[in-house]
Amino acid sequence: MVPIVTLTINPALDVTVPVDKVVSGPKLRCGAPRLDPGGGGINVSRVLHRLGVPTIALYAVGGLTGGRLRALIDQEGFAHRPIAVAGETRESFTAQERNTGRQYRFVLPGPELSANEWQGLLETTIELAEKTDLAVASGSLPPGVPDDFYARLAAALDERGVRLILDSSGPGLATTLARAHVHLVKPKINESVELAGEELAWPEGQADWASRLIAQGRSDIVLVTHGADGALVVTGDRRVRIKPPAMQVQSAVGAGDSFTGGLCAGLVRGQSVIEASALGMAAAAATLLAPGTELCHPQDVERLRPEIEILDL
Repeated sequence: MVPIVTLTINPALDVTVPVDKVVSGPKLRCGAPRLDPGGGGINVSRVLHRLGVPTIALYAVGGLTGGRLRALIDQEGFAHRPIAVAGETRESFTAQERNTGRQYRFVLPGPELSANEWQGLLETTIELAEKTDLAVASGSLPPGVPDDFYARLAAALDERGVRLILDSSGPGLATTLARAHVHLVKPKINESVELAGEELAWPEGQADWASRLIAQGRSDIVLVTHGADGALVVTGDRRVRIKPPAMQVQSAVGAGDSFTGGLCAGLVRGQSVIEASALGMAAAAATLLAPGTELCHPQDVERLRPEIEILDL
């Protein structure tokens, strides 16, 4: 297989700590922290590597936190291409209550990138992606990066026949869908409502919106995720719901990225987007069983895949 290229323009060092209870005022005595490399594309590459699919992760990195991030990715064992930036790589902090399992997630904005830095990331991504037919851009845009960054990437990859999967939010996602064509876009349900500018009933209203997006030529496939209710996959000729099994959640951190990783693994193995989405759902469900930001284990993905339902609308 040709490696899948992933881009994380705003990565993070993920820090997860156990705590008895989160309250305001007193000092909260935490347990030993767990550290993992984080950020959308990096997590996608972590899952791809665990599922036996070659990948190369491209990401911006800077400062002492960035050095720790690079070291953790080295330990994961997949190919990666760090691009140095002047600012300090951000941290994302999660506190999880021991008794309730509730998670409190604190996400920092990331360093501001200069024009030279983000343009260098764009050019390097295009250069690497020319050698494959599938690329993933995942995560938020940090300060300093223009809203049309992903739109520029999508247009360049489209010209080269490279399929782009986009998993982002906010102005970066909206601008891309307004100006460019993306092979597959993967918004969460709140993001699709924001893009539509109106409430959308689940799943029929969401499916109608997705079909309109496809008819406008903005995407070939729209995949809307909705937590425990599963996901909606809409193509030009089919609409399906992908439903996970009921399960006890250990941690929801990274489940969406795991979905994308499993989806990509299925696609490069020749599966239809429906079957690949079911594999993605199994990867997401397997991640819910792992602590903190551990992500899925292959044996759990394999065990859960038969329990994923595919339902036509």
